[in-house]
Amino acid sequence: MSADFLYGIEVVINGLMAGVLYALVALGFVLIFKASGIFNFAQGVMALFAALTLVGIMEGQVPFAHLINAVFGTNIHHFGWQVPAILAIFLTVLVMIAFAWAVQHFVFRHLVGQEPIILFMATIGLAYFLEGVGDLMWGSSIRTLALGLPQGGSLWVEEMTNGLGGDDFYGFFIDKLDMVATLVALVLVAGLVAFAQYTKQGRAMRAVADDHQAALSVGISLSYIWVLVWSLAGIVALVAGVMWGAKSGVQFSLSLIALKALPVLMLGGFTSIPGAIVGGMIIGVGEKLFEYTIGAPYLGGATENWFAYMLALVFLVFRPQGLFGERIIERV
Repeated sequence: MSADFLYGIEVVINGLMAGVLYALVALGFVLIFKASGIFNFAQGVMALFAALTLVGIMEGQVPFAHLINAVFGTNIHHFGWQVPAILAIFLTVLVMIAFAWAVQHFVFRHLVGQEPIILFMATIGLAYFLEGVGDLMWGSSIRTLALGLPQGGSLWVEEMTNGLGGDDFYGFFIDKLDMVATLVALVLVAGLVAFAQYTKQGRAMRAVADDHQAALSVGISLSYIWVLVWSLAGIVALVAGVMWGAKSGVQFSLSLIALKALPVLMLGGFTSIPGAIVGGMIIGVGEKLFEYTIGAPYLGGATENWFAYMLALVFLVFRPQGLFGERIIERV
């Protein structure tokens, strides 16, 4: 095999794994939209807030320390201990569940039966509110997320593939963190699909998405379902925040990863959990291959910033519901 062909395979593999990271963010959008018909603009900020909370708990940081010090004239920032990673993750999950309850209790239970645009605007306000709370609660400095996740290229993969393309090919560079993220995403998707298809709560989620009033009329509790689905989305946001935070640091630009989830949703469909993974892989492979074959040689590079949106726009012309989205059938 030629070295150029093998480099192309390496680009595809890395694109697939990058797509899985995009899909982890898109999963949160799909869960909430599937269960409530709400496009959650705050999903990216939820990933940021979950990652900030995890780091803050692990480091033993005092929440709202700057506000407490300013009001009471104290100078406390840390409790003086560090929390093990497993316990910190568990406590962060509890925080995201409490956040889900607060969202339902103070916001969405007052908006039952409202137009989708009203619910969407509510999530925009929620996004900026949560970003401000995260800054006030944990500070705005860039953090390192040290969970012991493997970093850097896999030496084993590199050694196994070294020389396949002759002396000019030095083996595949596959990031170990991307490999872990791929495995976690596959397990997560399998669990979410099983939950949505085979549990009573999953069927109730789909009923609520179809019609709020009809779901209420058959005894489904909107409050319970919305707390459940926002809790699941919060857990997915935590997983996405951990993977992205371990890759690029926990910083407020992390909230912008939600923008990369938009073309993933357009391709996969807003209501399909497997579609989020397939759409993410298409976007990941597409942008890497385009950069490798056309962007870098002919356009000066940096095409990964916009190619995903162009691909999604073209795709929408031919299939507006996405690959796995529910077709809208209306009697004319």
